[in-house]
Amino acid sequence: MRLVVNGEQREVEDVATVEELLRAFKLENKILVVELNLEIVERDAYGATPVKGGDRIEIVHFVGGG
Repeated sequence: MRLVVNGEQREVEDVATVEELLRAFKLENKILVVELNLEIVERDAYGATPVKGGDRIEIVHFVGGG
């Protein structure tokens, strides 16, 4: 399935939910915010939020430091 992730076209397979997408990108243990089609997805809803071809997803993860 083709998605737009952080402004780039990406081809992903075997991904049905936001949670699975984060796992595919190895981001499941990071502190982050996910926006799906211009709407913020609550962290506790990642496993129940479907992802489908053509979706636009922004993933922002936080980095500490100074």
